Amino acid sequence: MPYLERSADVFVLNLGSRGGDDTENRISPDWVAEINDLLDEVQASSGPAALVTTASGKYFSTGVDLSWGAENLDQINRFIGTVQEMLVRFLTLPMQSVAAMQGHTFGGAAFFVMAHDYRIMRSDRGFLCFPGVNIGATYSPGTVDMVRARLAPNAFHEALTTGHRYGGGDALALGLVDAVADAGSLLDDAIARAGGLAGTRGEVLGEIKRTMYANEIRSLTTPVAGVDEMEWASN
Repeated sequence: MPYLERSADVFVLNLGSRGGDDTENRISPDWVAEINDLLDEVQASSGPAALVTTASGKYFSTGVDLSWGAENLDQINRFIGTVQEMLVRFLTLPMQSVAAMQGHTFGGAAFFVMAHDYRIMRSDRGFLCFPGVNIGATYSPGTVDMVRARLAPNAFHEALTTGHRYGGGDALALGLVDAVADAGSLLDDAIARAGGLAGTRGEVLGEIKRTMYANEIRSLTTPVAGVDEMEWASN
């Protein structure tokens, strides 16, 4: 399960299991609950602070746990609702957040990183992908609205309608990420970017974000329906 570390003013949220590489870090109900608990811990702190989200090994996250969804269709609408509530927490976090993608970032995880303030991707390995068009899964209005708010129109259209897998260079050129770095400097670069903005932490920042993304928040907090009717397949 995810765990938390700290580097000076920067909290580092690792999506994988402590001491374990190459976990797929799939988004499941237990995983979302753990992320929320760790965010509670971060927000209970005082003083300057910022957040970096990362992982280790081959995967940042392979997205929503589709096998769990296929086995729990009666719960899937509510589950997607809790995922969207988690996205709102990141979108409105009263401190700066940086996603440091050291590996593959697919599906629901691609939406997850878009809820962060900044994104840094490994330059030589890993893909960022919104694969819905290729696996028979549409996207909820809330998640689409959130990505629209983050990207230029051409990048928004291409990323969501083609299912293309973007390496670091292509993702940077299209504007999906803010920077790229090699494996050895990725986390350090993310911590440096976050740490440089740690002094902005506070309710004023949170209120600014809530105002900036008021429409997207309303869309993300609207109850979802019909997800249980979609085709759930392995990605």
